[in-house]
Amino acid sequence: MEDGPLLIDFVAPTSLLREPNRTSALPVIGNGPPGTFVLFPNGLRVSLPTDQIVFADDTRGHARVGFGGMRFVGSEEGRLVFVRIRELFPEDQLSPDRSHTMLLDPQWVATISVDGRTVWHGTVTLRISRPHSGTCTSARRQSRARSSSSISRPAIVTG
Repeated sequence: MEDGPLLIDFVAPTSLLREPNRTSALPVIGNGPPGTFVLFPNGLRVSLPTDQIVFADDTRGHARVGFGGMRFVGSEEGRLVFVRIRELFPEDQLSPDRSHTMLLDPQWVATISVDGRTVWHGTVTLRISRPHSGTCTSARRQSRARSSSSISRPAIVTG
């Protein structure tokens, strides 16, 4: 994949949580920045590599996060795989325990873009609900036929 800015749009509804920066009178070396998490409505919190984030927004009903030193390398064992390709901060400002690979469940991600070009988008399933009891019989039969199957858009990975 490419090395340009990486932008991940998470599925809606999601939001971002950034832990506050803890100031100390003593110098702290190698602690790293405060944590950043994507929050899902079911209570799931997904940790992100804060030191790689160059853009973060959740004002449109979903988390959208840009990473400066990460590369999307594809899917492996059912997870989306991202690797750290360069550091954005000096070594003394980074945690020695930082991960060099980020794995995300594809169900959490709507799209991945590199240099403004979509390189992956998740599967969206549209379920058509059955009509209310006041609907005429022929429309009810047509709706049943549609509701028994799903309309899916397959995931796409491009070069």
